[in-house]
Amino acid sequence: MDIRADICVVRFAELSTKGKNKKDFVRQLRKNISEAMKSFDSVTVVGSFDRIYVVLNGADERTVIARLQQIFGISTISLAVKAEQNLDAMCEVAIALMKNEIPSTFKVITRRADKSFPWVTDQINRALGTAILNNTEHRVDVHEPEIKVLVEVRPDEVYITVNTVAGAGGFPVGTQGKGMLLLSGGIDSPVAAHLCNKRGMELECIHFQSPPYTSQAALDKVMDLARKLTAGQREIRMHIVNFTDLQLQINHFIPEDYRITIMRRMMIRVAEELAVKRKCKALITGECIGQVASQTLESIQVISSVATLPILRPLITYDKNEIISLAEKIGTFEISIRPYEDCCTVFTPVNPVTRPALHRALHYEKSFDFAPYVIECVEKSQTVFVKYEKKQAEDALF
Repeated sequence: MDIRADICVVRFAELSTKGKNKKDFVRQLRKNISEAMKSFDSVTVVGSFDRIYVVLNGADERTVIARLQQIFGISTISLAVKAEQNLDAMCEVAIALMKNEIPSTFKVITRRADKSFPWVTDQINRALGTAILNNTEHRVDVHEPEIKVLVEVRPDEVYITVNTVAGAGGFPVGTQGKGMLLLSGGIDSPVAAHLCNKRGMELECIHFQSPPYTSQAALDKVMDLARKLTAGQREIRMHIVNFTDLQLQINHFIPEDYRITIMRRMMIRVAEELAVKRKCKALITGECIGQVASQTLESIQVISSVATLPILRPLITYDKNEIISLAEKIGTFEISIRPYEDCCTVFTPVNPVTRPALHRALHYEKSFDFAPYVIECVEKSQTVFVKYEKKQAEDALF
């Protein structure tokens, strides 16, 4: 029997814990999947209370699954074959599917959503299990099976699958509000973005450049990082801020050891202005404790004091190896290590203060009128929309 998968069965991740809010989470997840599937001409999406069905209509199943695995809020994905709603047809499909698998142990698990179907769950399990056992080299193991044959009996049709892959987990992007990410060209901030997406946050990004001290190649690197992050939310609004004039003022008026501290305080001011304009509820950074001079607890306290919005730091307790491992997993590491410096590294002083005092930072900031420069950074920022490209799903296959 020649069989071809008809549908992807999408199961939810943490949505089952959301009680009365579950329908809102499911609606958002279905919207996100529908948006993602626009990359494929023929695919359609059908939703129910406890499953979402992605109908392939001839689309390449491997590429569709690769794309679904990038969408947060999904627990597992199964390629399913549709069978007629009678026991003989169901057995025939199950046997054909299992003949394509390496001989191993299996268990049949039935979910009977259509209670009018004349066979109860246990009878279906036994019938399909016996058929597979008698017609293939597989063996039954009801405790720790290597393959789970999943059967979903729905009104008018049955879906059978033997291969289930993991989804990205977490919450659907868009269910937890919007944040403004300070995206540098480094390793950390893209990983912070990924973790916030996984918790259901939609992101906009802000990037500070200082031409001619930073290059077009450095900006291209950041745009490539943003494009990688569109796997989580399909489109990212990127705000590009020309920081040169303000940075030169800092270098002129601020003692060398406090320049990084003051620079970061100015960045937070600019980012918050844009975040408020864009109705973001938080700022997000890739900081972790003690990694560099501006990330000691004292530095974090002094830098954060200029903000009224909360500043989220998803990587605050991670070590560098853990961050690198995550960066490699999401595909941003090789981009981040391209040798093009951003405005933070270009202007790094030799001996930055590691334990700045707030009163000193406030004193130094009185050295010049920085407010017009902050306003100029906000008003002259450029906005670019970075969109997901179908090739990204194809690349994820390899």
